[in-house]
Amino acid sequence: MAQDKKNAQRRQAEIVFADEFGYRYGEGTMRTWAPRGETPRIKHLTVYRRVVSTLVMLTRSGKIYKRHFDSSVKSEGVVRSLEHLRRHVPGPIILVWDNASIHRSRKVKEYLESHPEIQVEYLPAYAPELNPEEYCHGNVKQRIRNGKYRNAKQIRKAIDAGFARLRKRPDLLQGFFRHAGLESAK
Repeated sequence: MAQDKKNAQRRQAEIVFADEFGYRYGEGTMRTWAPRGETPRIKHLTVYRRVVSTLVMLTRSGKIYKRHFDSSVKSEGVVRSLEHLRRHVPGPIILVWDNASIHRSRKVKEYLESHPEIQVEYLPAYAPELNPEEYCHGNVKQRIRNGKYRNAKQIRKAIDAGFARLRKRPDLLQGFFRHAGLESAK
């Protein structure tokens, strides 16, 4: 009987895939266009630390939630992101993410223990191809690689624009799920 109740709860839960990524000024450039005979030149600062980190959560129904941070994502940032998710996703949540140390930190564990409506499932080690959110933020990073950003605010604005574009493209989001071997909820 208890197993039937747990299975019913799982069926009603929103499945959320989460991951973090960082962006820096010195991000690699990609091929681009230039007038014939002219070498394209892209000037950017060469700073090797992360300028912006973002924790992104992609729901099976195609909604995207994100939080930006000024450095690497820390435990407090993960907790703030989970609170943000809970405000927008009512009911039970099945959270799928990798086994990163910040996901297993004391603060995150305490938060998850105090919120039993969030059930965590870990992806296997070294298997980013199973997380559709990897393709989601990869798409955004690919589109902003050749940008000339002078500060973190400009980078955040470009990242926000990239996710806003994806929110209007459910076909792309469904493709990310298919590429990960999953079906999206249409």
